[in-house]
Amino acid sequence: MKLGFDNNKYLAMQSEHIRERISQFGDKLYLEFGGKLFDDYHASRVLPGFAPDSKLSMLLQLSEQAEIVIAISASDIEKNKVRHDLGITYDLDVLRLIQSFTDKGLYVGSVVITQYSGQNSADIFKNKLEKMGIKVYRHYTIDGYPNNISLIVSDEGYGKNDYIETSKPLVIVTAPGPGSGKMAACLSQLYHENKRGIKAGYAKFETFPIWNIPLKHPVNLAYEAATADLNDVNMIDPFHLEAYGQTTVNYNRDVEIFPVLNAIFEGIYGSSPYKSPTDMGVNMAGNCIMDDAVCQEASKQEIIRRYYQALNRLVKDESASSSDEVYKIELLMKQAKITPQFRSVVDAANNLAAVKNSPAAALELPNGKIVTGKTSDLLGASAAVLLNAVKELGEIPDDVHLIAPSAIEPIQGLKVNYLGSKNPRLHTDEILIALSMSAAHDPVAQKAMDQLPLLKGCQVHTSVMLSDVDIKVFSKLGLQLTSEPVYEHKKIYH
Repeated sequence: MKLGFDNNKYLAMQSEHIRERISQFGDKLYLEFGGKLFDDYHASRVLPGFAPDSKLSMLLQLSEQAEIVIAISASDIEKNKVRHDLGITYDLDVLRLIQSFTDKGLYVGSVVITQYSGQNSADIFKNKLEKMGIKVYRHYTIDGYPNNISLIVSDEGYGKNDYIETSKPLVIVTAPGPGSGKMAACLSQLYHENKRGIKAGYAKFETFPIWNIPLKHPVNLAYEAATADLNDVNMIDPFHLEAYGQTTVNYNRDVEIFPVLNAIFEGIYGSSPYKSPTDMGVNMAGNCIMDDAVCQEASKQEIIRRYYQALNRLVKDESASSSDEVYKIELLMKQAKITPQFRSVVDAANNLAAVKNSPAAALELPNGKIVTGKTSDLLGASAAVLLNAVKELGEIPDDVHLIAPSAIEPIQGLKVNYLGSKNPRLHTDEILIALSMSAAHDPVAQKAMDQLPLLKGCQVHTSVMLSDVDIKVFSKLGLQLTSEPVYEHKKIYH
């Protein structure tokens, strides 16, 4: 994979910038941490070279000064909101985050349940966490929030919230996903700290949109595509332009809330430390792009991937999806001057499927060559394209069988005769297990196995939507998948 981002430079610049911001306020900094903290795969896809755990590595450099507070909305607990990239609910992701942070050596001080108004499921979750020895605080809904400043900045507003006890100068406030109430939790803490005579500040760490690249740069458009279901829109920061005469990029929610935020700061401190939403940020990512063309290409691919994901969710009638999301990403594709055909594997897979009249797949290798896979009696198209890819990478002749049909047939018999499967063809996980078994005594199969790491970052497209099993295998291999919004079989129930 070509690199477009200098990760080491980013780690150094970002940690230093946060240290500067801590010293700016005195006793304590509440840092609202947007996006994913240690598994930011979106950033790694649109900024090739950005490590998914870059933010975590940066925080580890500040671990002596930092503690983490995880925010989760009571309403998200109540409705079992799901984090789609992991397939788990937000409350389960809180447990995952706590464990992951702790395993990495970071201190998780507490969990705050935001927007609380007596939800029973939130109470159950609170009790569950407390039995595990985790401190839990509640922040309540406030009538007229965020516009009723006089109520918000009062003992009946923020003052009614639990005070989160913290012990470190840097408090990272993060969450399973957007809309969890991170900013409100930070501002509530500023109110309480000020009443206690503690000098505390607030800053925001959002990787996207990147403030110091153009508004319509594909990296920023890819962020809009990723948040199309939230109706986020990138825009020029008018407050920064007025204050400094400098054009910077922010997004609509921060721009819209800034006057309110300023009023809250003035209500707490008498004045605001910031002149614009951009001022609040501590993001150095834009300074670490070292090959803009590589990042533009990667971001255009990401926009198309998001388009197909939205189409797939719409066809599956998933609750979070809507045609508006699809329409918005189509508009973003027009702004980026791309179509699905910009993704070369799309036509390769679809054309093969049309010729064979059955599902097909296409995979682009690191050298740009495209290999395909078709459905057969033994293999599904996804399994076939994986085998064909590792053959090509290992310079193994096409007529060489990496796995003998006699080895595949017993697995099919197991699936159909004993496990109740109606589809005898092997999924990607099953073909990889069969390949690994062959590799134990066949050096050619072992050579094919050795090529699997080279698939990371490659593009793949299938002419039909895949099973969850195949999707997860592609993800674990680091393949970047899109699928036509079509079921393999026409059935009422899938």
